[in-house]
Amino acid sequence: MDKFDKITGVAAPLPLINIDTDMIIPKQFLKTIKRSGLGVNLFDEMRYGDDGAELPDFVLNQPAYRNAQILIAGDNFGCGSSREHAPWALLDFGIRVVVAPSFADIFYNNCFKNGILPIALPQDQVDALMEDARNGENARITVDLEAQTISGTDGTTYAFDVDAFKKHCLLNGLDDIGLTMEKAASIDTFEAKLAQDRPWV
Repeated sequence: MDKFDKITGVAAPLPLINIDTDMIIPKQFLKTIKRSGLGVNLFDEMRYGDDGAELPDFVLNQPAYRNAQILIAGDNFGCGSSREHAPWALLDFGIRVVVAPSFADIFYNNCFKNGILPIALPQDQVDALMEDARNGENARITVDLEAQTISGTDGTTYAFDVDAFKKHCLLNGLDDIGLTMEKAASIDTFEAKLAQDRPWV
């Protein structure tokens, strides 16, 4: 998992509430267990018409937002079924930060395990960042995980809360496997002792 420290980039405004995981990545794309390749189907039913052509009105199809790294969204983001493919699709598209007034718990935790920083802010602060994001590629929003701040184009800065353990994992690029591998020496010692004490196991 890539480390996360500070990002300055374009933020895409998606002012919808209750964006569920099926909207993020529809069920027909859940057949893979690979984390790559899902970005093209992110928000598939909103991005493409029945003929497969891009819908020009959808924010991520617009030139200013094609390389967005930050998504500003409405309340209850990531609700619905607990599919890990949802953060996989966001990350594969290039989204590293999602800002919303609230998140579904399972989606929120899955984000941290996959290198995405979900930031919950009061509605008025989300509204201000949403308005900033509407300025397109001229709006550069900065997210500093170490300082736990997010700054708009005009320099207005908002503080956000994040669990200390989750912050440590993101800053150091540690997913569940990475956390386990930090204990590799202890695991090797345990296994060597186990093999000596209980060779029949």
